[in-house]
Amino acid sequence: MSLWILGALLVVAGAACLYAASRAQRRVHAMMAAETLSVPELEELRRISDELGARGSFRKVCEVVGLAHPAPHGLLTSELTGTPCVWHGHRIQRRYRHRSRDSRGNVEVTTRTETVAEHTSGQGFALIRDGWTIGVDPGGQRPDGVEQVTDRFEEGPGRAGGFMGVLDALAGTGDDTIGFQYTEWVLRPGTPMYVLGEVHDAIGPLVIARPADRKLPFMISTRNEEQLTQSGRTRQRWLAWTGGGLAVAGLALVPLGILL
Repeated sequence: MSLWILGALLVVAGAACLYAASRAQRRVHAMMAAETLSVPELEELRRISDELGARGSFRKVCEVVGLAHPAPHGLLTSELTGTPCVWHGHRIQRRYRHRSRDSRGNVEVTTRTETVAEHTSGQGFALIRDGWTIGVDPGGQRPDGVEQVTDRFEEGPGRAGGFMGVLDALAGTGDDTIGFQYTEWVLRPGTPMYVLGEVHDAIGPLVIARPADRKLPFMISTRNEEQLTQSGRTRQRWLAWTGGGLAVAGLALVPLGILL
């Protein structure tokens, strides 16, 4: 690979790191700027909104903390391990050997992985604190720091059968399934939670969900605000230093590669 191409790739990688650092910084600033409100305080703000003629249109970006609690439909059961929970998600990946022939007719074998199924529970859950509850709509997002209850590998059936499998075997190409990786996460009731999002009353009861303004962060975590802030600052610094270093190295290589 020529030096100028390598330099260009380093510049692109550096820019990506600097962009990620900027996003991490915005998330930290959003947590620092947002109010932490209790459900009674939010109910009072909603009451004022109703009196002003905005019933059903209440919106408030804030932080809410509490313990994970089942929604009115009750506890859920995770699909892979049958664990009682308020939220669950799983991923199934296939690991396989891929055989192909290069331009000279030699057989090349590589090990690859593909995701064949990924799912999160569609139902929301609630947070409870001091006897008050508020709904949480994850919107398909996996909460940060949830418990991993299984991460197992099971061997698969090998090469696909049938006519195409026979042709692949004769040609020295095709795929052999090595096995499947099963991973599942759950959120158990009673787990302390931190949520930064937008509280609304569009369906009646108060619910905190992803903000309508997609530029605003949405965070659901089993870590508290202090832990998240510290982690975010560390990530931001690491990304900024890495991005800056890659960009400088790339900018130095591009003209050198052109000259040589």
